[in-house]
Amino acid sequence: MKTIAGIGEILWDMFPQGKVLGGAPANFACHASQFGFEGVAVSAIGDDDLGREIIDCLSNIATKNFSSLLETVNFPTGTVQVTLNEKGVPQYEICENVAWDNIPFTSKTEALAKKCAAVCFGSLAQRNSISRTTILKFLELIPENALKIFDVNLRQHFYSKEIVHESLLKSNVLKINDEELTVVAELLGFTNLSEEEICKKLLDSYHLKMVIETKGENGSFVFTQKETSFFETPKVLVADTVGAGDSFTGAFVAALLKEKTIREAHELAVEVSAFVCTQHGATPKLPDNLIKQ
Repeated sequence: MKTIAGIGEILWDMFPQGKVLGGAPANFACHASQFGFEGVAVSAIGDDDLGREIIDCLSNIATKNFSSLLETVNFPTGTVQVTLNEKGVPQYEICENVAWDNIPFTSKTEALAKKCAAVCFGSLAQRNSISRTTILKFLELIPENALKIFDVNLRQHFYSKEIVHESLLKSNVLKINDEELTVVAELLGFTNLSEEEICKKLLDSYHLKMVIETKGENGSFVFTQKETSFFETPKVLVADTVGAGDSFTGAFVAALLKEKTIREAHELAVEVSAFVCTQHGATPKLPDNLIKQ
């Protein structure tokens, strides 16, 4: 069984109606595992009740192939205050100096990296030097032919030109949304270009295999050197959009590793993320028809 890892933040999203387990890399790994891969969330928790609740929650997730590599550190378990606007789109207030800012690099982390077929990481968990060092070491150790997905995931002010540039150099797949694309283009000096031109410039400048751009209700693109794929976003009754992007990436990567075409992987990713938008929380169990597809 191939291994797919998500490395970075794991935390509690604190909604007005209660808390929900969150963190983009963990969400990604969980969704990928539903397609028959070993999905592993790599992060850190505190020696506190919230940390112990994360372990309990992960053990109850309804996919047998999902596991975690969580180190316990002397910092509190991460939390995020989440509010939803009238369209169900989340706004985040992310607490600092928490456990996932301090993910240590261990012998277990090293062993996991060396067997990964894919890893997904973002910019948020690199806001602290300790976790950033661990993530970069992990990327250096994964096999040469593995997929290294940089899911930009810009949050608040927790990013920089240096982090974005270095992450692009370390990756071979970029996942970005249209709002993030504008910010990244400004950071890198890609001025007076259309969205498609920016994506293709990123593809060329950083020698990427593909750039995935999601545009919310306006569809999504996948750009490679040889093709451009576009799908409309299905019209669904949105419960919330938390985790939708992570489910898109997880499904897309899982399909690629099952040797689906770019177009087939893209179509599955669109359908999976649309389903997740109809559910509350980031990691609902996917219906059988999507798994079989």
